Amino acid sequence: MDATPQIEPIALARDMMRCPSVTPADAGALDVLQAALEGLGFRCHRLPFSAPDTPDVDNLYARIGEGGSNFCFAGHTDVVPPGERSRWSVDPFAAEIRGDWLIGRGAADMKGAIAAFVAAAGRFLARRGRDFDGSISLLITGDEEGPAINGTAKVLDWLAGRGERLDACLVGEPTNPTRLGEMVKIGRRGSLTGRLHVLGAQGHVAYPHLADNPIPRLVRTLAALLARRLDEGNADFQPSNLEVTSIDVGNPASNVIPAEARATFNIRYSTEQSGAGLEAWLRETIAREAGAHELAIEHGAEPFLTPRGRLSEVVSAAIRDVTGVSPELSTTGGTSDARFIRKHCPVVEFGLVGQTMHKVDEQVRLADVRAIADIYLAVLERWFGER
Repeated sequence: MDATPQIEPIALARDMMRCPSVTPADAGALDVLQAALEGLGFRCHRLPFSAPDTPDVDNLYARIGEGGSNFCFAGHTDVVPPGERSRWSVDPFAAEIRGDWLIGRGAADMKGAIAAFVAAAGRFLARRGRDFDGSISLLITGDEEGPAINGTAKVLDWLAGRGERLDACLVGEPTNPTRLGEMVKIGRRGSLTGRLHVLGAQGHVAYPHLADNPIPRLVRTLAALLARRLDEGNADFQPSNLEVTSIDVGNPASNVIPAEARATFNIRYSTEQSGAGLEAWLRETIAREAGAHELAIEHGAEPFLTPRGRLSEVVSAAIRDVTGVSPELSTTGGTSDARFIRKHCPVVEFGLVGQTMHKVDEQVRLADVRAIADIYLAVLERWFGER
């Protein structure tokens, strides 16, 4: 038995949760994590990055081991704002325990999972020692809930510049809808946002021939976009969908034809589509229907799928070992930093139950935090094999 100190996952989670690390602020969360990792023998690199018109962000890369397969755990210590604090039953950054629950911002998304992996790594090292013919690393960003410009993508570039590679990655995002163990993410749909500005000419409603109402053209355009069923999905992805998320005219007067009308929409798309193909269809349709307009299209992520293989098998087997549940391998949900990591190595996602993430009174079961630490330990043991 190695003399590696042991980490109690709930205590570490609470210490991180007490740091109000709302993107892009770190508020000491990475300091807490770094101290725990250095106590286990990890070499830590703090990686602050900057870019024009974006906030500076601090990141952490930690590794133990020099060679062999590099198994990486990825996640983020930044959190979304708590919202109206009076609606919380507790201080959102006090990390209070009420009965069987740990309550506070970041409990599920995702300081609880980070703490569990650190605890699992400590137990693994205590059992196996540091000479386990491999490497364990953590890639932790403070820019996942924000623009994601100065975070994971730049850490990956930094690693590539050092000639350091990842062989497999487990992202600790909250993947389970209702109970621990039921879902592993092996891919994600793509995301595209369109911002449409239809131009007209203001005038009196009684004299429409002297004005140009942009609203009918906007409505006609959106109807044309919504009329198309993009695809039927496939064995791994649900059908692509376009959702209108905002329509805004900004006109307080009932007797004035407005000069402009705006709409925002988002497409979440399967591997049956591509961002370039969708953009071409959007521009063609909008040019035909909207008349004078301006259109901005933002590509958030392309869809990806990690083929079923050793990584998904190891994670699924570890979940069955601990919970007795056979997880669904899914591509549902929003985007995550796995979209960057998949360009470097196979990546899957598995974390805590996500029912309360981003909500008031975000919380996780204490038993789930301990159980996912057991699962992460089982993942490491299966990945690196027996002595």
